[in-house]
Amino acid sequence: MDSPDTTASGPSKIIRWKAIFPPAQWVPTYQARWLKNDMFAGITLGAYAVPEGLAYATLAGLPPEAGVYGYLLGGLGYALFGSSRHLAIGPTSAISLMVGVSVAPLAMGDPVRYAQIATLSAFVVAAMCIVAWLLRLSALINFISETVLLGFKAGAGLSIAATQIPSLLGTPGGGHNFIERVFAITGQFLQVDPTVVTIGLAALALLLFGEKLLPGRPIALLVVVVSTAFISLTKLSTRVVTVGELPSGLPSFGPPMLRIEDVDGIIPLAFAALLLSYIESVSAARTFAAKYGYTLDVRQELLGIGSANLLVAFGHGYPVAGGLSQSAVNEKAGAKTPLSLILASVTLALCLLFFTGFLKNLPKAVLAAIVLVAVKGLINFREIGRLWRISRLEFTVAAVALVGVLLLGILNGVVVAALASMLLLIHHVAHPHVAFLGRTPGTRRFSDLARHQDNERIPGVLPFRVEAGIIYFNRRW
Repeated sequence: MDSPDTTASGPSKIIRWKAIFPPAQWVPTYQARWLKNDMFAGITLGAYAVPEGLAYATLAGLPPEAGVYGYLLGGLGYALFGSSRHLAIGPTSAISLMVGVSVAPLAMGDPVRYAQIATLSAFVVAAMCIVAWLLRLSALINFISETVLLGFKAGAGLSIAATQIPSLLGTPGGGHNFIERVFAITGQFLQVDPTVVTIGLAALALLLFGEKLLPGRPIALLVVVVSTAFISLTKLSTRVVTVGELPSGLPSFGPPMLRIEDVDGIIPLAFAALLLSYIESVSAARTFAAKYGYTLDVRQELLGIGSANLLVAFGHGYPVAGGLSQSAVNEKAGAKTPLSLILASVTLALCLLFFTGFLKNLPKAVLAAIVLVAVKGLINFREIGRLWRISRLEFTVAAVALVGVLLLGILNGVVVAALASMLLLIHHVAHPHVAFLGRTPGTRRFSDLARHQDNERIPGVLPFRVEAGIIYFNRRW
């Protein structure tokens, strides 16, 4: 007999409703013994999010508190509609840099308009997510290959590093792309401030050693507390650039002040942010779903990311995504359910209410060190080198994505990466591998002779398999 859940219209509607609203699935089955794990993970994630949020907001060219708002509101929104148990939502390095370099020309030097455009972009991302969910466009993520992402992430990591090194050295920096920034850094080497460099390198060393010795712990928060206390006690705030006063209290809540038609170029910016957010979020979420053996609904993730960005937009933040680094902190701290995100938001709310005054003497060199440590995981030259040995074509595609980001910036680099992925797909279809087959010894199975040289050849027969659909532009191959 068929299950009533799949045959009766009433129960089917209930199941569909629960699929759209995941808390209806995990809340009734929640076990009391998980609360301790989720609480510890939430506090740990909140502690991690404070310095990361401050650093990423600075990278985006926004007030430091905007990054904390992103974690606070983004986590709440995702907990309502996301399907991953471990994914943590907040600002990411790539999206922050893209906002930083893309919003400036749209704002025309007006800092108020700058913040409003960043908020509007989060709102448009949310709207695009909902439309993509309705149209079932989640399958489009499969068109972006891991090869392209490898090159894109490396390019993004290098671009972000080039923006942060001046703050680590105490130099003014400059330039609009990677090459110009590198030339500016080298040309200003004699202007390096020894005090800033000492603070920055000390923070960098503590972060790297702490990452190895205490993985999954909020080492960045400890570095922030120590460096802020040091600056306050030694009165070095007049010699090094610090964060300054942060507004105390929770973010104000209201719709974006600008309309879509008020900003030329907001659609490309939001689309690129959506592409980055969805790819990064689903890639990280799939990692944990595979590790713990649960199913990730990639279509539902559009609603989760859309809900997160909608709340952030109403809290006057900027686009957010699920990042691997913050999700790893959440997972390693013991998170069992999305309740950890809600508890992390509570932790952040308490910090915003009672502890912002302490952070005014936080050196920007420390924030730069936090960003540099966070983005080092994006750069994987060893894997790119492995591509060179395995497939020159795959290596070329990764290199195109990398160079595209370095020369054209994150926003245009997203487009280049997507085009490179499509060209790779077309190449595979246009030049399919033709496998000549042999029989596996002792069986009736056949497989590729080139890969299994012990296979037996069949006298007088030449079996083969074309590993792609035969269409008009590959029929002669």
